[in-house]
Amino acid sequence: MTSIGIAVPAALAGAGVEAAGIATFGLTRRFGHQVAVDDVSLSVPNGAVYGFLGPNGSGKTTTIRMLLGLVAPHAGTIEVLGRPMPSSGALVLPRVGALIEGPAFHPYLSGLDNLRRLDACDRTADPATSKARIEQALHRVGLWAAARKKYRQYSLGMKQRLGLAAALLQPRELLILDEPTNGLDPQGTREVRNLVRSLAADGTTVLVSSHLLSEVEQVATHVGIMSAGRLLAQGRLEDVLGNKAATLRVETDELELAAAAMARFGLTQVSVEPAAGAVTALMGAARPQDVNARLVSEGVPVRGLRLERPGLEDLFVSLTGEGFDVVR
Repeated sequence: MTSIGIAVPAALAGAGVEAAGIATFGLTRRFGHQVAVDDVSLSVPNGAVYGFLGPNGSGKTTTIRMLLGLVAPHAGTIEVLGRPMPSSGALVLPRVGALIEGPAFHPYLSGLDNLRRLDACDRTADPATSKARIEQALHRVGLWAAARKKYRQYSLGMKQRLGLAAALLQPRELLILDEPTNGLDPQGTREVRNLVRSLAADGTTVLVSSHLLSEVEQVATHVGIMSAGRLLAQGRLEDVLGNKAATLRVETDELELAAAAMARFGLTQVSVEPAAGAVTALMGAARPQDVNARLVSEGVPVRGLRLERPGLEDLFVSLTGEGFDVVR
C-alpha cells in the first residue's frame, strides 16, 4: 500500500487554476520491450467518480503510479489538480489520498498505532486534531472495533480497510483507490461503495481502479476502459454506454405477429426466441411505450415488455471481444 499526501497548507490551498482532477496526454510506459501503458490520454473532471476499468494486468496500476510520480513515463504529459506532474509533486501530493496495490503496515502494531505513526510523520498534520481525525477515519471504514488489534492479526479485508483509513486521515481534493474492495466480503464492498458516494457528495474527486464492473457501475459518473495498456473508451457513464443501443424484449404468445409488428414499426435486428417466448429488437430512437401501444393496436397480447440497456461488461466485450476475467 502506498498512501500519498496529507493536507495542503492554507497558503497553498487556492494555488493554480484547476481545469480537471486528472488529465494526461499520450502517456506511455515500457518495461523492457513490453509496453505496459500505450498512449493513454485520461480526462477526469473535478468532482467526478471515475471508474478506471480493465482486467488485471491491463495497465491501470502502472498508470496510477505515473500519476502520483512513483514511476516515470517514457512519453506523455500529466496534470493532477491542474498542475504538471511530477514537477509539482510537492504542491499536489499533499492534496491527494491514495491506496495503491496491497496495504503494508507494521505487523506488531495495532491498526490504531499504525495510523498514529503515519499521522505523526506528516509535517502538515495538526497534532491537536490527530486523535479525532484518526478515530473518524477508523469509524468511516468500519474498523473502530478492531482498532487495537495487531495488524498481523487482521484479515485481508481488514488490512484493506486500514489502507483506506490511512488515505482518509486528512481531507482530500482527490482520492485514488486501486482495487479498494480487494479481499472484502459483500458487506464490506457495499460499505466502500457508500464511502465513495459520500466522498463524492462532499466534493472529492475519486478515481476508482477496479476489475469489478458491476460495483463501479453503481457509483461511477465517468468511466475509462483499459485493455492491454490502451484506453479503449472513456467519458460520462451514460454516454459511453450509449454507444451500444438498448434492446427491447417483448414476451408474448404471438411471436411471429409481434416480430412483424416490431419490424413494421421500424425496429431493427428483430429476433424471435421461441424457447423463451419472447421477441427482441434494437430500440434505436423509439420509445418503449410507443412500441407497446403499436403492438396492442395490432392485436399482439403482451405479457411483458422490458428495456435491456447494455452494461459495462457488455461494452467491454464488444470493444475487445474478450471476457472481463482475462489476465495479461
